[in-house]
Amino acid sequence: MQSQPQLPPEVQNTLEQTFGFSQLRSGQAEVIHNLLAGHSSLAVFPTGSGKSLCYQLTALHLPNLTLVVSPLLALMKDQLDFLTNKGIAAASLDSSLSYDEYQQVCADIKQNKLKVLMVSVERFKNERFRQLINSVPISMLVVDEAHCISEWGHNFRPDYLKLPAYKNELNIPQVLLLTATATNKVKLDMASKFAIDKQHIVQTGFYRPNLHLDIEAVTEQDKNNTLLNIVQPKVTNQQAGIVYVTLQNTAEQVAEFLRANDINARAYHAGLDNDLRQNIQLDFMNNQIDVVVATIAFGMGVDKNNIRFIIHYDLPKSIENYSQEIGRAGRDGQNAHCITLANLDSLTTLENFVYGDTPELHGIQILLSLITEQSYQGTAQSEQWDLLIHELSNQTNIRQLPLKTLLVQLELMGVLKPMYSYFAEYKIKLLTDQQQILAKFNEQRQAFLQQIFAHTSFKRTWGTVNFDALQQVLPNERSRIIAALEYLSEQGLLELQNRLMTEVYQIDKQVLANENLANELHHYFSDKEHKEINRIGALVRFFELDKCLSYNLAAYFGDKNAPINCGHCSVCQGQVAKLTYSTQAKWPEDDHIKSVVTELTTYLASKAEQPSPTTITRFLTGISTPMFARHKVKANVKGFGMCAHLRYAEVKLKVIDLN
Repeated sequence: MQSQPQLPPEVQNTLEQTFGFSQLRSGQAEVIHNLLAGHSSLAVFPTGSGKSLCYQLTALHLPNLTLVVSPLLALMKDQLDFLTNKGIAAASLDSSLSYDEYQQVCADIKQNKLKVLMVSVERFKNERFRQLINSVPISMLVVDEAHCISEWGHNFRPDYLKLPAYKNELNIPQVLLLTATATNKVKLDMASKFAIDKQHIVQTGFYRPNLHLDIEAVTEQDKNNTLLNIVQPKVTNQQAGIVYVTLQNTAEQVAEFLRANDINARAYHAGLDNDLRQNIQLDFMNNQIDVVVATIAFGMGVDKNNIRFIIHYDLPKSIENYSQEIGRAGRDGQNAHCITLANLDSLTTLENFVYGDTPELHGIQILLSLITEQSYQGTAQSEQWDLLIHELSNQTNIRQLPLKTLLVQLELMGVLKPMYSYFAEYKIKLLTDQQQILAKFNEQRQAFLQQIFAHTSFKRTWGTVNFDALQQVLPNERSRIIAALEYLSEQGLLELQNRLMTEVYQIDKQVLANENLANELHHYFSDKEHKEINRIGALVRFFELDKCLSYNLAAYFGDKNAPINCGHCSVCQGQVAKLTYSTQAKWPEDDHIKSVVTELTTYLASKAEQPSPTTITRFLTGISTPMFARHKVKANVKGFGMCAHLRYAEVKLKVIDLN
């Protein structure tokens, strides 16, 4: 085995004095050595293996700010608490900050007081943030959960694809990508996007001998009792754990069932208030709650090292998700149990998530028409186009996440080139009398500010700045107006709020004119849909394996050094799972389906909409769309989700047959 590179004495001293560690874990020294030598690096370490320390220690030995992109607020908060407790100057810019807190962080950035700044990838779209961050030197960009950048990854997020461009625009010399779950294909895809050399990819062993993997084939009817029989003795022995479910209402129901059986359990999901979610997480961290029943909204920000069990009440979304979720157990190195209560009943729910995100060809055609019709400032080759994502989602009947993916694909195909983003709406609240504000400036600036105030519509304390009207009296001065408002805000003379993010693209008319464009884009999404459905199939096959689960899980992520037989998974102990449906799915009568479809079609026709077989199938299988929300379809047409227990592909065939 190759020995770890030795840290420079000053870095070793920081490791000991600031972080309290005498030595680094496997892989950490290699990554830190790469970064300190000026190389970008990709670190693929199992969950709980100390990926964050790679950037935290390095940041203290780089001259300027380290910018960390993190996908979850909870994850940011957790790492921020750790850094501030170590006396490291770190902050985040996020939606939870008060006005004063936000202003303080901005001031600290400008004065180079921070070593680490944490943001979400969406923050880069913020006009004010881009202006701010462009004004300070940055030493390193860190991308946490970096598999989100790969279209082959399990949690692909289209905004992550723009990070290489942001790195170049901001002249950031190096990048560190961090992930726990990356197959070989994903790993190489991530590295190529940031031009990271293969020699600077550091991957440690994936196999964790303290995790006991157990797949139990359980019918839906027996699930609660099986769960109780597992959890009760563990909680009695003062062990804490997480129960993962797919749906928010399942989280509530299972938590209620456990509480009814004297187990201190709480539900956690995205539908809960932010403060409540934070309190539940804090109570779990402080051993005030024994069991959290959660959707995948819970986990990334949880660094509790003594989680003794992870139970999958429903099937996880993929092998990658399964790996990430069980990776939260046993971070202290002690034994932990990862149990899946498996049947095929939740397959339909998992598949519906996939089918619901595939844009229809008609929706893509509408999008391309809108780009053509709404573009302006035409030249021979290019025009500009402004978009509001919520409005565009309604116009095209495409959900926002796949719509963002679609826009990114148009960028990659050369149709669109992002120019800049701006907020369509700026609101101000004067904290000082208007005349007193004006008195602080010379005559020329007074006249400029007077125009801004004169073209601001005040209702009580808040006023909305009318940029369209200002364009008539102060043409092409938008950036100067915003800079003036920023200055007044910094001086405590007014409070500033903004919303309705508008993105401006440059359009290549020649590429847009490609007659096959809509079909090419639709093929991309159909192919993506096919791959996601296959990913679910691979998960079921993994759970039904008759060979060591631990070895095969490690091999899936490219680690061939795990023992061929771990001796402590359910297969090694002679229990091979065979997954089945708990009950035979029953179809509604054809006449009932027909009457619902007729009612839906008639209602949408009254709204000047003509539903396709895909739209009808989504209604029957309980998949929401922007069209349904806009026309309040669920409230006005009975039968939404009447076939939710049936497989989407089969329901679509039925819809076509009944036509």
